[in-house]
This record gives sequence, C-alpha cells and structure tokens, in this order.
Amino acid sequence: MKKNSLLYIVRNSKVHGKGVFARKDIPKGTKIIEYVGNIVSSKEGLRIYEEQLKKSKETGVGAVYIFQLNRKQDIDGDVPWNPAKYINHSCNPNCKYKIINNHIWIFSIRDIKKGEELNYDYDYDLDNYQDHLCKCNSKDCLGFIIGKRYRKKFKRLMENKS
Repeated sequence: MKKNSLLYIVRNSKVHGKGVFARKDIPKGTKIIEYVGNIVSSKEGLRIYEEQLKKSKETGVGAVYIFQLNRKQDIDGDVPWNPAKYINHSCNPNCKYKIINNHIWIFSIRDIKKGEELNYDYDYDLDNYQDHLCKCNSKDCLGFIIGKRYRKKFKRLMENKS
C-alpha cells in the first residue's frame, strides 16, 4: 500500500459516481495523491477525450479522464491504477492540482475532515461548457464545470443571453 493511500479511500459519491474521501483528517498543504495514467500526445488526448465524452453522453455514466500535462502531452487517467480519476469537481474545492516536474499532484488547500469528499476545480474553459454539467451543489455552483478563472466571463455571457 502506498504511504499516501492511507489518506484517502474510494467509494460511492453523492456528487457523481465514485469519489475519493479523506480516510483521516488531512492538514492544509498536504500532497495527497498523484493523477497517473498513460502519457499520450495532445492530439491523441483530444481523440480520447471526444470518445470518452461521447460514451458518457450515451450511457449517462462515467466522464472524461484526460488531463493536460503540458502543451504537447496529456495523461489518459482512465486506467485501473489511478484512483485520482475519481476525484470529483467542485466549484468550491478543498484541493487543487499542481504540475510538478511533469507529474500532476493533488494538494489540500484547506484542512479536510475525515470522511469529507476530496474535490478540486477541473479548470475547464468555456468551450463546450454545456457538455459538462456540475453536480457539486456548492453555493458557488453555476451548473456547469467551469474553471474559476472563466466564471466572470461565463456570467457575462449568460446576462447577455437574457
């Protein structure tokens, strides 16, 4: 068992499918888990993303597990050895991701209590936002998975549609 796997457990989530939960209290600033998988080119990552999105729309299950690593490469995290793929998005997250030396790490951004679901902002842009419904139910939720840095622009777009 990996040392940090003592920090989390995967189980069913009220947010979406499976989730990752704190097995014990986790202090702010803790490196919790690495997002791992097969490294693919950005072009291949886009192809896999579109395939995963199509499957998700058809079945209503699952999601997209492509994570941009750098300008040229993505990680396809849809592999059995990647429990981090089950960390759900939240518009009011308790974790964030950091890319360090071509590794994607999930860190706590505040103290997390035992039993609390881990989540982070997926930081999706506004392209095809309608394809990514958010179910986090936080007070800041816009109903779509949209990165914090795009939310003001999204709100303006919605105001202009009214």
